[in-house]
Amino acid sequence: MQGQLEKIEKREALLALRDGRVFKALASGAARDIKNPILGEVVFNTSLYGYQEVLSDPSYAGQIVTFTYPHIGNVGCNSEDMESEHLHAQALICRNISKSPSNYRSQKSLTDLLHSCASLAIEELDTRALVKHLRDYGAQMGAIACGENINRDDLIDIAKQAGSMEGKEYVSSVTCKTPYHWCEKSWSIKDGHKELSQSDLWSRPHCVALDCGVKNNILRLLIDAGFRLTVVPAFTSAAEIMKLKPDGVFLSNGPGDPATLVSIVAQVKELLGKVAIFGICLGHQILGQAIGGKTYKLPFGHRGGNHPVINTESGKVEITVQNHGFAVDSNSISSSSNSVVSHINLNDQTVEGLILNDLKAFSLQYHPEASPGPHDAIYNFKRFFEMVVC
Repeated sequence: MQGQLEKIEKREALLALRDGRVFKALASGAARDIKNPILGEVVFNTSLYGYQEVLSDPSYAGQIVTFTYPHIGNVGCNSEDMESEHLHAQALICRNISKSPSNYRSQKSLTDLLHSCASLAIEELDTRALVKHLRDYGAQMGAIACGENINRDDLIDIAKQAGSMEGKEYVSSVTCKTPYHWCEKSWSIKDGHKELSQSDLWSRPHCVALDCGVKNNILRLLIDAGFRLTVVPAFTSAAEIMKLKPDGVFLSNGPGDPATLVSIVAQVKELLGKVAIFGICLGHQILGQAIGGKTYKLPFGHRGGNHPVINTESGKVEITVQNHGFAVDSNSISSSSNSVVSHINLNDQTVEGLILNDLKAFSLQYHPEASPGPHDAIYNFKRFFEMVVC
């Protein structure tokens, strides 16, 4: 996605899927020919808005994101809505990109953002047909190339050679390189993203966040909940984390196959019982593996802002934000740590939450921080804070 690539407005392009299906499109943003194609797992997201947050979410590393909503870019883009420093999705697929964004917070169009990040989008293809195909045959690797007279068979072969998302590790490419302190609060219309000073934060309980590809809004909500926050690289050892004297440890979201993260799982296993732990998405899958659970790949994953999840204890249903292609196998969860499946997806009955009662830890497969999406589950950040201080 990053690098100095030719800037273009519109150009013929092809999307080839691993199973041989090919779609014609027009490309904007960075030009990539068949000698240097875009490769990634082609997935779909059903959110009606929040395209900038989705594209800049590090969890989408290695993926080509198809939006089911037909018009993308309507409200433009701005620096405050980035969930990381740059765009992480391999490419964007949509029916139409708006050329005339309209919103008081807009600083540039989506096309301008794509140009500035040397990123590619393809549009004017039948996204309904593409999404139906992925729904029926599963998310799969795809290749995108721009230019006329592209050999379809060659592009299909490139997609086939890319393999599968299973076995792919992307965390090392998105995690921070060195530890840092975070002090920014959630956005407000009055203050924007207000930053607190270290003196303001010093007396607060200390949370150490393991950055497997963390979204900015997660860090903001941990600050809002009442923590002082240090973010560390994903492969930081348990001993190094404990040297920071954390009151709580947060396991972040992130990309790729959770089964590849054996070393991270081992470190989390060491931390269990020593400090309160909260995991989101990939962090949930890491926690599940740390108690002996297994993960598996879903047919086409859960990506969007309208997924119903039920709390198994209260019976309350939340409408949740989701972005994952793997899940924890409920049959593999050990009972030795008094673990409880706390939340279940009402669409397919997959595990959406865990509570480890004896180990002062819990996790959620979905995204309580939203960005974009409903805020039904935002209370979980206070829940973590109260677990730490009580």
